[in-house]
Amino acid sequence: MSTDTPAEPTLPSVITSLSRSAPAERLVLTIVFHPDPSLIGAAATLPIGDSQMQVGRHSPLFKLPAAGPAQGGLPLQDRHVSREAVNIRLLGDGLTLSRCEGACRCRVEGSELVAPRTFSAADAREGIAIFLAHGVVLLLRRTVTAAATVQDASAVASAMVGSSFYMNALRSQIARAARSGDDVLILGETGTGKELVAQALHKTSARGNAPLVTVNMAAIPQGLAPTLLFGNAKGAYTGATGAARGYFEQAEGGTLFLDEVGDTPAEIQAQLLRALQQREIQPVGGPTRKVDVRIVSATDADLDADNCGFKTALRHRLGACEIRLKPLRNHREDLGELARALLLEICEEQGKQPLLPRLGSPETATALWAELFHLLLRYHWPGNIRELANRLRQLVHACDDTLAVPAELVAALTPERAERENDDKEVTGASSVSPVELDAALMAANYQVAEVARTLRISRQSVYRHIEKSRDLRLAADIPMAELLAAMERCAGDLAATAQQLKVSPQALRGRLREPPERRPGD
Repeated sequence: MSTDTPAEPTLPSVITSLSRSAPAERLVLTIVFHPDPSLIGAAATLPIGDSQMQVGRHSPLFKLPAAGPAQGGLPLQDRHVSREAVNIRLLGDGLTLSRCEGACRCRVEGSELVAPRTFSAADAREGIAIFLAHGVVLLLRRTVTAAATVQDASAVASAMVGSSFYMNALRSQIARAARSGDDVLILGETGTGKELVAQALHKTSARGNAPLVTVNMAAIPQGLAPTLLFGNAKGAYTGATGAARGYFEQAEGGTLFLDEVGDTPAEIQAQLLRALQQREIQPVGGPTRKVDVRIVSATDADLDADNCGFKTALRHRLGACEIRLKPLRNHREDLGELARALLLEICEEQGKQPLLPRLGSPETATALWAELFHLLLRYHWPGNIRELANRLRQLVHACDDTLAVPAELVAALTPERAERENDDKEVTGASSVSPVELDAALMAANYQVAEVARTLRISRQSVYRHIEKSRDLRLAADIPMAELLAAMERCAGDLAATAQQLKVSPQALRGRLREPPERRPGD
């Protein structure tokens, strides 16, 4: 008798069931800027099943981020926006945008909407910038819109700005991870907010009232790692006049945040793995002891890459729970809320009145703000939220009581314009840029030479020559290790603060610390 009867297809049915439960996609229209800043972040959901819809002064209705399910929406209600401004027509998976007859000015992706423009499904998922009249900036994006519930996550909500599906889901994931008590590995590009997530995880957890100790693993000198991590007993080595607590003991009962864990030297990885597996440490010159500590780690490195050099056992030990952060370009609908929150925070830090316009502000001022937010929306943000914060800080520095956007900032936010200008003339020197401007640009860019060269549209060699001639500036490679370590000690191991004090870029400083001893000048 043949036994080659087909098996019951139970697995495919499970896969089908799972795929059906995936969040549905919708077209979401988000207000990135509005003459009434309280409407920034409000969104309208447009069902993909409809073949045609219009955007104008009275429709669609936008729901505010904090609105409950039963609350209705609000129209744009800007008198400069036509009643019928833009028509959206769905074509298969793509869409076409066209300006309604006699409607207000409309720019789509930076260009005047004269004739209908067609966008693919991929374009729609990336997001389409729409600028109506001279004061309303919108983002049309095809994305998932399933609700995400956040429980007991007030600390998460206060730290994580944004109302997109992604941000709501992230807040829920952080809240669940915090309650679990498991170690957490946070993955994401530089500047995506990994430290904020770590802080929210700690505050929302049962350990929230205990210490949160942050350690930059890339900045720990190899020879000092055992002492810094695990402490030392009195007399353990020459100069050890008393016992010292390491980072693990300092975080007792709380959370130890291992930042830049992907850059941990191989020798330190082995020491770290044992401590994580056993939750047991041995101070230098002392006995072993147990520690009660939760580990949260973060990295922008690809720990699974073949050439990463990160121990597989340590990678899996850290990643009992993983949180992956998206780059800002993948959730641009949150940009308006982020920019508004950062501007208010930076103005408060600098003792300035809030710069953002209010409902009823002069139309010329509102129009200038709308142009700025339009620039922000269309920029690709390689440095993510950290870069956004730095750019806005530069803006606030340049302003008094009213908005004044420096030409350098406009050029930095429109790289295609700078590339075209550089094609027309060879950029070789800094003759048109004063030393004072170079110093200010270096400070604003955290002493990153490439960013300064791009912002000022001069060659990198010109920036290096300026550093070489300056009495106050040096390259990280020229700083004696003893001076560097003393600065690290003054800044309590904070790499960013040390780099700021030494006037070098954090990346260059990290590379300097990781050099083998034989390559370190001035030791």
